[in-house]
Amino acid sequence: MSLPQQLSLGALEKIKTRFGLTEVGSPYLSLSSPMSPAPVGSVRLFGGDKVHKMVYIGLVVPPIGLDSHMIFAFTKPESHIPHFTLDSVMAGPHFAFHLDLIPRADLGANLKYLNAVFDTLTPIFDEAKKIEGLTAAQLGPKQYALMSPWMLAYRASESAFEQIQTPVNGYLDHWFNLVENGVPADAVPVGDFAARDQLNRNAIFDPEVDKVWAQVERLVGAETGAKLREILKNQSVEK
Repeated sequence: MSLPQQLSLGALEKIKTRFGLTEVGSPYLSLSSPMSPAPVGSVRLFGGDKVHKMVYIGLVVPPIGLDSHMIFAFTKPESHIPHFTLDSVMAGPHFAFHLDLIPRADLGANLKYLNAVFDTLTPIFDEAKKIEGLTAAQLGPKQYALMSPWMLAYRASESAFEQIQTPVNGYLDHWFNLVENGVPADAVPVGDFAARDQLNRNAIFDPEVDKVWAQVERLVGAETGAKLREILKNQSVEK
């Protein structure tokens, strides 16, 4: 099992076990490509209570040296608790990852929410950035604006990637605490969280914002690429 697969599936199993998630299908969707006669990946889908929906997308295409694994664990649409995301990739000899808790409210207008939900991540964030062998990912300002300032998004050497488990564990542990225990009442922001969440997901998974979707479509086709984005944008769990 590759390093990106180990990192991703390890996080997936922790979330699945912690919150008793139920898998839909086995897998929900198999992914094919003209580049390979065999399936090149899969979509796994899970449903639950506090963690309302979890989506895993894995793509492994040896002819082009791609080994990519994406997780989005979504809390309830009406919740103010952030979503968790982890993307781990090996492309040829190079590694990359991004790790974040996706805000459910405007951080600039909700300081108590920012402090309660994100400030605890600062020491983990700062230590992770010191890992030797990391290079900042080439993301645009719009992508950073749609996520949190605590997003870790880097290219990595193999030795650096092996150390990413530590910040992943730190972010997961903090997120587990938020999901299970919530935030202080005076830190809960006011707003229509479900409506904001839908708009935020529409933007995050817009192919004009994230150019990785063009690469995905080259691998699995435009129709399947659009279907993957719809699964991620849909606030309900598909049947």
